[in-house]
This record gives sequence, structure tokens and C-alpha cells, in this order.
Amino acid sequence: MKNYLFLILFFAIYSCQEKESPDPNPSSLYFPPLSGNTWETTTPASLNWDLEKLEDLKELLENNSSRAFIILKDGKIVVEEYFGTKISGGQPFDQSSLWYWASAGKTLTATLTGIAQEEGKLDIQKPSSDYMGKGWTSLTTLQEDKITVWHHLTMTTGLDDGVANKDDFSKESLVFKADPGIRWAYHNAPYTLLDKVIEGATDKSFSQYFNEKLASKIGINGTWQRVDFNNVFFSDARSMARFGLLFLAKGDWDGQSIINDKNYLDDMINTSQSFNESYGYLCWLNGKGSYMPPGVQIKVPGSYAPNGPDDMYCGLGKNGQYVCVVPSQNLVLVRMGESPDQALVPYAFLDDIWAILRNIIPAN
Repeated sequence: MKNYLFLILFFAIYSCQEKESPDPNPSSLYFPPLSGNTWETTTPASLNWDLEKLEDLKELLENNSSRAFIILKDGKIVVEEYFGTKISGGQPFDQSSLWYWASAGKTLTATLTGIAQEEGKLDIQKPSSDYMGKGWTSLTTLQEDKITVWHHLTMTTGLDDGVANKDDFSKESLVFKADPGIRWAYHNAPYTLLDKVIEGATDKSFSQYFNEKLASKIGINGTWQRVDFNNVFFSDARSMARFGLLFLAKGDWDGQSIINDKNYLDDMINTSQSFNESYGYLCWLNGKGSYMPPGVQIKVPGSYAPNGPDDMYCGLGKNGQYVCVVPSQNLVLVRMGESPDQALVPYAFLDDIWAILRNIIPAN
């Protein structure tokens, strides 16, 4: 956390400088301009939202160390709230303030992997060593070559997540636990190595490829920074909302297709393997029969956010970084902030948000 706070201080200075649901029609969505602060709004009252309960939601957010909260409806901003102060100078946290995505940023990497595949740069069914070279683990060559890019996307590499540091991607910490594809385990190190897969496949730095193929196309303002072994994305809250809107629009942005491979996009937001049905390609899926929390090998009955819509899918990160998409309601939800609880993926607070929000938004 210390490292996160240091980078937030830096960026404070820098910034001063499987259930079916109705699909949204991208042509009916509003898209903000790629630059500037213009973003159309809709009032909660015009949507018949419960204004009194909306105040209860704001109180919950503020009391749980939130920094930013946004709800989009049809692409337009309905709720945009900022709380607390910047790390530097005691100034209010605002629209231009940068914050870390933590593991919610995994969805950015999954998206970029799909774009690289549609461009013919890589094939997720091929061994990761095709792009990183041999010897990236301590496994035998035969064992290592069984691990494909798909296994990184689905958390099924079979690498041991019981090592001392789950973030350490040095070969000494990448040891055999099981054959790939037969065990699900939330393990950051194999995920982070997707950066190297993309770099090896594209002959560009991860940040350069990200900016060219994704950030510049939809107006994301942010940067990737190393925090120990992790590659962490920092941005303003509206940039996170832009990414959610891209997925609400099924990979299109204002008439332009950003993610051309719609089959890959569908695979990303649907169950990817049989062990954790609430996990797609680095993406958490609500409304399933069970889910596996990080760090344990047990299935918890029910969905991770039972108060939330069944068709909701999210990028979820440590300390409550959320970007959630609800196709059936044409909604995008964003929350940035400090820790509401100590879970690696704080589902409980997201469910608390929806326990109130479901009573704010009229039933369809």
C-alpha cells in the first residue's frame, strides 16, 4: 500500500500538470469526445430514481473511504461524486485526480491481448513460450510448453500460487503445481507476464501498444507504473468509465470498432473454465451458481454480489476498485478509493452498494 500511496502522490503532482439479457444498441449510446471535459449528463430525477436513497448511497461511499464514484446510463453521466482529499496538499479529490486500478486493470490487459490476436500478432491457444522465449519458468521444457496464453487469461496455468510472493514472476517463483487447465487459482505473477507476451508478439512496449490500440481510441488518460512486481494502471475515474462504456457498446466506440473480434469479447465476459464459473478472461461475472475467492480452493455457493444484476460483469481490484457493466440496464458503474475491507477482491462492499442501488433504480 505504501508504494501505491507514493505513486498517488507522484500523480497528484503530475495531474496538476450465462444468463441472457437484452443487449444495448451501440447506436443508442452517447459517447463523450476523445479529449476535453465535455460529457453529457442525465439527472437521476429524470430517470425516476429515488433521490432520498441516492443520498444514502453517497453516505455509504463517503463513509467507506471512496474517492470517486460514477454511474453512466446510456453512456451519459447520472451520478458523479468525488470524496476526500488528494494525498498532496490537502486539496479535494476531483475529476482530474489519478488513482490506481489494482486488479481491475486486468481487464485492460485481457482486452489488449484480444486486440493483438485479432491483428494476427499472437494466438491465445499457442504456448506462452512462443512469445516470451523458453525458460520463463523453473518447469521442464515439456511442462512449460503446455502453458498457453489462454491459461494466463483464465488463471489456469497450474503454476504454484502457494509460493512466498504470488506477485513474483522470476522463474524461481514460477514452479509446478499441476498441469495447466485442471486447476483455477488467482495468481498475479502469470497474469503480469501477459505484458511480456504482448511485447514479444508485437515488438512494442506494453505501454506503447496499449496507448496506440486502446487508450487513444477511446480517450483514456492514464499511465502504467511498476509497483514491486506488479504493473499497475493509474487514471482518472472518467477514464475507467470510458472503458466500461466500450464494453457496454460491445467493443465499439462512436461508430468505430475497437475490438473487432466479437467472439473474443464474448469469451472474455462469459465463463471461461469449469472450476470458477464466475470468471471469464480476467473478468468477474455475476449471477452464477458459485464463485471461488482468491487465495482459497473452495467454491462459495451463489454469486459474489447477490444484490447486483445477474448479467453484471466487472473488473475488480484490491481496496475496492470497480468497473462494472450491466447490459440489461445500459449501466456502467465505477468506484475508486481506499479499502472498504481487507479482501483481495472486496465483493462485500460492491454488494453493499447494490443493496442500496437496486432500490434507487426503478425495475424495468
